[in-house]
Amino acid sequence: MSELVYIFRILLAGICGALIGFERKNRSKEAGIRTHFVVACGAALMMVVSKYAFFDLIQGGMFGDVEVRLDPSRVASTIASGIGFLGAGMIFVHKNTITGLTTAAGIWATSGVGMAIGAGMYVLGIGGAVIILVAQYLLHIDFHRSRKSGIRTLSVKDVTEDGYQQYILEKFKEYSINVLNVSVEKPGTESVRNYVFKLEIPNNVTEDEIITIVKYKSSIKAAV
Repeated sequence: MSELVYIFRILLAGICGALIGFERKNRSKEAGIRTHFVVACGAALMMVVSKYAFFDLIQGGMFGDVEVRLDPSRVASTIASGIGFLGAGMIFVHKNTITGLTTAAGIWATSGVGMAIGAGMYVLGIGGAVIILVAQYLLHIDFHRSRKSGIRTLSVKDVTEDGYQQYILEKFKEYSINVLNVSVEKPGTESVRNYVFKLEIPNNVTEDEIITIVKYKSSIKAAV
């Protein structure tokens, strides 16, 4: 079989992985297009090597005077277990909240897509990618609420009050605002802090409401 076919398989696997990663990136997750692309390409490459790289050794079933027996499924099983180190790096535990489980599972499943395409099972690989995409999109919808959300960045400056971050996080929770990321800066003075929040905001919450929430003291400056 021409090596161009192998390259096509790897590229096709990468494209399927990139599509899965695109959905994750749109939700501001840690692993995005590049990570999923590389995982799928790597899995496809290892499957191609597992299936076809040893034909020169097993012609006639012998290598010299030694009988050679190969089991390509061993590589597949090691890919499925070895990819776990990437997934483990995506999972974070903060207090009683665990994040990153879906992304970790998606990386693991993406390796399966790459393995299928690398093995020449195009329909299975592409179908698996479509199923993963549809599942991640549909199961992310809150069917109890029809409100759509938008990703916005909120900057809060000149905060001097202790416990402000805890206060604002509780307020966001009251308004069903999902906090994706928080960064804190100290612009030279120890008592003054600047916050940058990455928020997933329901459409029924206006910018004016958000600014009112964060500016509970007139000295605080806020911008969405």
